Amino acid sequence: VSAVRVCTETIYRFIYGKEDQALELHQHLAEGRRKRRPRGSRKPRDGTFPAACRISQRPDFIGNRSQFGHWEGDLLIFQRDLGNANVTSLVERKSRYTVMIKNHSRHSRPIMDKIIETFSPLPTFARQSFTFDRGTEFAGFRALEEGIGARSWFCDPSAPWQKGAVENTNKRIRRFMPGDTDLSAVSQQQLVALAQHMNALPRKCLGYRTPTEVFMAHLRECA
Repeated sequence: VSAVRVCTETIYRFIYGKEDQALELHQHLAEGRRKRRPRGSRKPRDGTFPAACRISQRPDFIGNRSQFGHWEGDLLIFQRDLGNANVTSLVERKSRYTVMIKNHSRHSRPIMDKIIETFSPLPTFARQSFTFDRGTEFAGFRALEEGIGARSWFCDPSAPWQKGAVENTNKRIRRFMPGDTDLSAVSQQQLVALAQHMNALPRKCLGYRTPTEVFMAHLRECA
């Protein structure tokens, strides 16, 4: 008997269809959103993110994970009625090492300043570049180059899959922090503890080593 293949879009249409919303199947999705986010809802911002910073211009050694010290970043947003707090999630591409930073707003400069503060203790080779999407929260990216000498790259419009490492990590984080989490009750220390827990889990893609083991090995090797 041949297997029947159902495309992802068909599944999402079923889950979010008006006739089947009462089943509340959305809660079984990684993001757990009650309403589906419109596809391609973010408008291109080519003026803010110049062509020289497009992901197509990013060196191959970043794309193929052959060099250590290149990160992907994203913003985890929570229900608006719970406040403006959010979390920056950052993942080192080669080791899959995760860093989580709590923010009190979506203003770009404070978000960039916290990334600079968090990554400044690392040696330069461990924080060479960051890949983001084109959200306005990353419009202040030039501060990273000025502050810690890190280059920024940006996904194509409506193409978050181009930073797949952090997108997959966000799904893992959502298991512990769904969209209705009240961040006013979550401290930065608790986010650090969650990141440490995730970094201590063996990963098949790392030969069943943990992200912490791989990250620390690269720090020692490059130093």
